Amino acid sequence: MAVTLKDVAERAGVSRSAVSRTFTEGASVSDKTRRKVEKAADELGYSPNALASSLTTGRTKLIGLVSNNFHNPIFLEVFDLFTRGLQDRGLRPLLVNLSHEVDPANSVRMLRQYSVDGVIVASSTLPPSFAKAFRDAGVPVVHSFGRRASMPEVHVVGIDNQECGRMAAQTLIDRGYTRVSFLGGPERATSTQDRLIGFMDVMQGNPGMTVSHSFASEYSFDAGRSEMIRLLTSDPAEAYFCGDDVLSIGALSAVKDAGLSVPGDIGIIGLNDMEMAGWENINLTTIRQPIGEIINSSIELVVATVDKPDRTPEARLFPCRIVERGTLRPPAYPVSP
Repeated sequence: MAVTLKDVAERAGVSRSAVSRTFTEGASVSDKTRRKVEKAADELGYSPNALASSLTTGRTKLIGLVSNNFHNPIFLEVFDLFTRGLQDRGLRPLLVNLSHEVDPANSVRMLRQYSVDGVIVASSTLPPSFAKAFRDAGVPVVHSFGRRASMPEVHVVGIDNQECGRMAAQTLIDRGYTRVSFLGGPERATSTQDRLIGFMDVMQGNPGMTVSHSFASEYSFDAGRSEMIRLLTSDPAEAYFCGDDVLSIGALSAVKDAGLSVPGDIGIIGLNDMEMAGWENINLTTIRQPIGEIINSSIELVVATVDKPDRTPEARLFPCRIVERGTLRPPAYPVSP
């Protein structure tokens, strides 16, 4: 049978409330009593019941981790970092798949059933209304990989997607491409919209460029491959800014299957710098999103918001950088650092 709190109390010669206080963070207990209780617990192999503890503290230490793009392999990296980061802080992640959810209210009801202490919305494609719905319900929330805002309604941690679009556009111009295109993810996604805005902002200042754009149905390999196959049937561009690495890898597959070379015939630049992008057979030139820093900051912010729910919403944005590999031709002329 499992060792109980009563067993520990009897072995230590203290009250059950003393045992409970010993294993309750912030509770008052003397050093002498703590040592006796911990010694008895070690001898008996006792572990405190987290669910029972939550009844005492009012905190479950559950953090809802919600996302919707499980087709994108980068989220294996994202979830790995999030779950380890939360667990290292003594918290328990509750992973929720919102891939087919369109009503924010349903998501709020689901998470409240589990009495989560806070929520991290880890998605660049879920609309801001999802994170806002948790805030309106009184649940501490952080939108990780969310859309930047000068006056955020909820805590947002991520990157400036418009700036990434500008970086990609300037990179293609520096390499002498004159017919370029943006291949984005779902058109409704704010990340897609912002990356296109930044891309077009630079291109419109260069009248010698021929520019087009199109959208894939989702951020996935198959969607990127399918859209590139369609584009290759007409008059393809010289180079593409794919709004995500997994779209880029799908596009690379389509280009190579068509008997064309990269970057000889078509250049490709992605965004994220997921692990696969650096594989030798892919070798993708991309824009690195500092995922680890975004995740650490998101966890730090949700913990702070659980402790202080009325904390003023803030936006934390991290800079990105170009990672040079082998899917774009070299610059047409020296580029100043």
